[in-house]
Amino acid sequence: MQLIEVKDVTDAKDFIRANVELNKTTLNYIRPLDREINEVFDKEKNKAFRFGECTRWVLKEDNGKLIGRIAAFTNKKYKNKGDDVPVGGIGFFDCINNQEAADMLFDVAKHWLIQRGMEAMDGPINFGERDKWWGLVVDGFHEPPYGMNFNPAYYQTLFESYGFQTFFKQLCFGMDPKKTLSEKVLTRHAKLAADPAYSASYIHKNDMEKFVNDFSTVYNKSFATHGGSKEIKKEQVRVMFKQMKPLMDEKVIWFAYHNNEPIAMFINLPDLNQYFKYFDGQMGLLQKLQFLWLKWRGVNKKLTGIVFGLVPAFQGMGVDAYIIGETAKIVQPHTAYTDYEMQWVGDFNPKMINIAKSLGETYVSRTLITYRYLFDRTKEFKRHPFLL
Repeated sequence: MQLIEVKDVTDAKDFIRANVELNKTTLNYIRPLDREINEVFDKEKNKAFRFGECTRWVLKEDNGKLIGRIAAFTNKKYKNKGDDVPVGGIGFFDCINNQEAADMLFDVAKHWLIQRGMEAMDGPINFGERDKWWGLVVDGFHEPPYGMNFNPAYYQTLFESYGFQTFFKQLCFGMDPKKTLSEKVLTRHAKLAADPAYSASYIHKNDMEKFVNDFSTVYNKSFATHGGSKEIKKEQVRVMFKQMKPLMDEKVIWFAYHNNEPIAMFINLPDLNQYFKYFDGQMGLLQKLQFLWLKWRGVNKKLTGIVFGLVPAFQGMGVDAYIIGETAKIVQPHTAYTDYEMQWVGDFNPKMINIAKSLGETYVSRTLITYRYLFDRTKEFKRHPFLL
């Protein structure tokens, strides 16, 4: 076997091709856009390079056949609650079902990280934000939503046989968006709906600045300094909304208010993978035209939950049921979505898990794991601490 560090354009193409070759026959695999994977490793596009560095390798058989890949990275901004050692990351792992091959990939990443002062590695994670390419799928191998890792089931054995341990589990929640809400949700919704102090609205594209302000307010009160998140600036939200605007379905992005002050948000988007699965990793003019045609035909019936935020002062008061009830009034009769899945919630975050469960008749639709490997094998392993 030959282990090759990615140094040039040809190697970078092999890095992309390894994922395709190893997964193209895997049921429900959707090829990510090549451009988006390449941008992770582009110093001009990925701001994580301001705080760290990364490299990649591909693994080949002696005859040149691609049989694996891996990336390793350091990031000074990457911290989890309770960390007492510097932790690096690995990600974009693919491998044939062969422990020797997997060990070669894990070993080269480990030694690269040790040389840079790391004492542990987490993976598979992203070199950047946690909303993409994070965790290993261990249950729920149906089509992945946009930006989510996907892998064959045997990858779990490759990780755990090497010595990786579960740092935390990531739970996705699904529900039937057309199903009548539970009596409990309806009762809690009705209580706040009768109070004139509460109101809710879906987003309006012609009034974006208002919703930029509302998102910033709810996010910073709900997530800042919470679970590794930091305060978000309005300019960041403005850029994010501008990027999302062509993809937005106004009727599925909601905010709730108390005396006209934003207190909750329920951000959903049509699942882009339901379009991208036809594009074979490309996004040129032809694919853009195809996207518009597929969108016009209404082929996408899947909705993805991106963010649910609730200001702490209003937790436990039924606001979650209220915003869900208001959303259902519009989504159920006026949209064609028949499948809904929320992005992952860490098992260390019981408050968010309870909120996800309270949204209606939800179920765990998918489970991923973020693993940790301590380089000092005598050191006590600790899972991610619970958030209080």
